Amino acid sequence: MVAFGKKLKGRQIQEWQGYYINYKLMKKKVNQYSNQIEAGALDRRHVLKDFSQMLDNQIEKIVLFMLEQQGLLASRIAQLNEQQNYLQEQPDISKISELRESYREVGRDLLKLLFFVEINAIGLRKILKKFDKRFGYRFTDNYVKTRANHPYSQLQQVFKHVGLGAVVGAISRNLADLQDRQGSYLSIYDQPTLPLQDPVVDSIRSAVDRLTHSTNFLNFLGQHALIMQEELPTPAEEHDDDQRYHFMSLLLNLANTFLYMVNTYIVVPTADDYSMSLGAAATVCGIVIGAMAVAQIFSSVYFSAWSNKSYFKPLIFSSIILFVGNIMYALAYDLNSISILLIGRLCCGLGSARAVNRRYISDCVPLKIRMQASAGFVSASALGMACGPALAGLLQTNFKIYKVTFNQNTLPGWVMALAWLIYLMWLWISFREPARETEVNHVQQESNGVENDKLEKGLAQPLLLTSTENEKDDEADQECDGSEESPEESRRPANSLASAYRLLTPSVKVQLLIYFMLKYAMEILLSESSVITTYYFGWTTSRVSIFLACLGLTVLPVNIVVGSYISNMFEDRQILLVSEIVVLLGILFSFHIIIPYSVPQYVCSGLVMFVSAEVLEGVNLSLLSRVMSSRLSRGTYNGGLLSTEAGTLARVIADGTITLAGFLGDNKLLNITLLPSLVICIGSIVATCCTYNTLY
Repeated sequence: MVAFGKKLKGRQIQEWQGYYINYKLMKKKVNQYSNQIEAGALDRRHVLKDFSQMLDNQIEKIVLFMLEQQGLLASRIAQLNEQQNYLQEQPDISKISELRESYREVGRDLLKLLFFVEINAIGLRKILKKFDKRFGYRFTDNYVKTRANHPYSQLQQVFKHVGLGAVVGAISRNLADLQDRQGSYLSIYDQPTLPLQDPVVDSIRSAVDRLTHSTNFLNFLGQHALIMQEELPTPAEEHDDDQRYHFMSLLLNLANTFLYMVNTYIVVPTADDYSMSLGAAATVCGIVIGAMAVAQIFSSVYFSAWSNKSYFKPLIFSSIILFVGNIMYALAYDLNSISILLIGRLCCGLGSARAVNRRYISDCVPLKIRMQASAGFVSASALGMACGPALAGLLQTNFKIYKVTFNQNTLPGWVMALAWLIYLMWLWISFREPARETEVNHVQQESNGVENDKLEKGLAQPLLLTSTENEKDDEADQECDGSEESPEESRRPANSLASAYRLLTPSVKVQLLIYFMLKYAMEILLSESSVITTYYFGWTTSRVSIFLACLGLTVLPVNIVVGSYISNMFEDRQILLVSEIVVLLGILFSFHIIIPYSVPQYVCSGLVMFVSAEVLEGVNLSLLSRVMSSRLSRGTYNGGLLSTEAGTLARVIADGTITLAGFLGDNKLLNITLLPSLVICIGSIVATCCTYNTLY
């Protein structure tokens, strides 16, 4: 950000000041180059040579100091190892405790060194980006390519930190050996899954996780929630304040997420039958399903704003209005009113508290478990999506109680109303409103967006997950004038959707377009499934429910495969482009061109489209979480809200398309609704290709 130089200076370890990257000097040098080139005093080749040499000198300074500190830490560990060997022969409980504390002290010094490496890596990446932005070069690509793969690369020392990994391993192993094993002679290598209960090791592990971009399932899944971590935490910030965290409150937020997704998809298998029973066309199911999404466009905004002041009250309101909405949905059958049905679904959409659920995790969950909570948020959504249709398939009965009908059409409403009533009572008893922080502390603890810059792509093991794409185009203009924003101004969140949109870079806009496309295609597939399968294959509600539930159950396994394996073998932007192409193939194969239209064609094409869209969504949101501006990770109009609005708008348009296409007849519904999906998908592929090199 604009204030990074000040932030860097304020967080330096005083005795190491002369060994940090001289970010301020290099920024001034970039400005001088710009002025001299404009005046004709320098040619570009001289600029590239001079700037490369300056970077080499800065990196060499950092690396030599880092190696010196590693040597000191290794020497201290060797001395402690000698003491440990002596104590094994002559055990002394008091001296063992002192030895453990000595290892912890080395661990705390290691944390300082890890933080030193992290700050310098962020500064290096930012100055490279600034240079490329100012001069329009691809200097970063060339610099990293030539330095990273050289046998004497000093750049690799910064980003691979093999020596630091060895020190981390030595401290962890020796602390584990000193820990009470209750007679066990196994080491950490014999039991790699055995957790080491030591706060110093936990802190070291967190620091290493920030330094090493390890694409595992948990991180990959957690990034889908667009809940990002702090860009440049200090060592003191590693010890999170747990006073605001309450496990039961977090569980209630995840339960709200799960129930809402169940509520959204439980009506999909029966919406066409319900519409027909009220005298409407089967394709009105598009409006019935989409009414919830229409209301969610507005509810996401006011719930996001409400969460600035409270979490408990909006959750209470959400539960009440969802209870009322489901009651109206169920009673519409006996009242024979399609209007009551639609109003009930609108009420359900007005109760969408996903913005509150996401905000609670961002604000109130400690940093050390925030990624797990984020993964829980995504998992709850996925499970709800699968459970909704499956539950609808089980509600195949028909009876009356006091003239109130309970059948496959109304039972989804009654069941969800009961579920929300139980949830409301649980919420009232168990939820604990977290204490509100002062504005200053609140700004410090809000999470920033993260990026994965090109600097990492030239390396065998990418480094940071924690630097933001928040140097906007106006930064260059401000620096040309020699002006600097204050830290408060540079961190000010967007105050409207329009201002939030203006903060989006072209690559972020492309990724939101991709998100819109995949949500549109998925909504078309899911919402019209009941009508299409009834028309072509004569499927019952139970069969439709099983089909939709099976699709929903693929979400977590697909993310496990992508997050644990595929993302480690290919760049995210490569997976992104391939996934878009496979979605396109799934859409093409879904068209009714061959007569007769067969079950294998529909099921296979739907499965290909849905699974590839899930892969695409995971990679796209993972990328989006890295390049989103830090100003869009805070406040009402944040990145999570923008992505939610884009996805919800896609669902609204898709459901509206189904209803409009229904006027042309069920025989034309499939091809007409797939045509917009095809066009949007082709457009997103073209946009991706045009911005391929800028998608990190």
